Amino acid sequence: MQIASIQMAVVENDKAATLAKGADNIRRCSGADLIILPEMWNIGFMSFDRYIPEAEEADGETLELLRGLAKETGSHIHSGSFVEKRGDRYTNTSYLISPNGEILAVYRKIHLFGYNSKETQILTPGDAVTVVETPLGNIGMVTCYDLRFPELFRVMVDKGAEILLVCSAWPYPRLEHWLMLNRVRALENQCFLVSSNSVGMNQGTQFVGHSMIVNPWGTILAGGGDEEIILRADIDLSELRDARKRFPALADRVDVSNM
Repeated sequence: MQIASIQMAVVENDKAATLAKGADNIRRCSGADLIILPEMWNIGFMSFDRYIPEAEEADGETLELLRGLAKETGSHIHSGSFVEKRGDRYTNTSYLISPNGEILAVYRKIHLFGYNSKETQILTPGDAVTVVETPLGNIGMVTCYDLRFPELFRVMVDKGAEILLVCSAWPYPRLEHWLMLNRVRALENQCFLVSSNSVGMNQGTQFVGHSMIVNPWGTILAGGGDEEIILRADIDLSELRDARKRFPALADRVDVSNM
């Protein structure tokens, strides 16, 4: 199957232009079986003053646009994330959409980011791990700061995850952390990992980019720099099964919780 990761910058203070830009990028991913967008790509992660006024319900313009594009392109689309309004609460929410525009899964960011960020002040954390069975394989979904919490990934693997999708708005200066964590999470869980990170400036913050597609051995199949780009790579789940058989680290796990 072919994976496409869209690494893009927000059009500052112009949601309509950013949505149009995202739609154009998706159309450029023609032929991909799965397309993924970054975290908060429609308004920019650092645009905290816009979180509430720009929040959308599940039938809002961002998700409706992406559902239409999934049908147009015939691709599975990971929506990236956006601020979702749920009653009187707001969450950092991602959706997985089928090629016929149906919602396959939803993930609400569990680990909200509070360091030089107002996310924890505005949003409510998610309370459920997401792994969904699809024709492409079993897909687990996480968002940005979640990368720092290996226990979440272990739970996804225990739920059968084979492909880990990470939408992100990871900023400088922590580039080295990003580079290491993407590869380590793929390697230690013997999964494919696909990340889509933001680039460019948003409210004075520079994002690192360096989105990547990583195989179960921790090898980068496709990687970006810090400019806008669409990454593509072909992956084969037989490679995952082979990796787990040849080097059975997951099978050798020991429960140490009570030691």
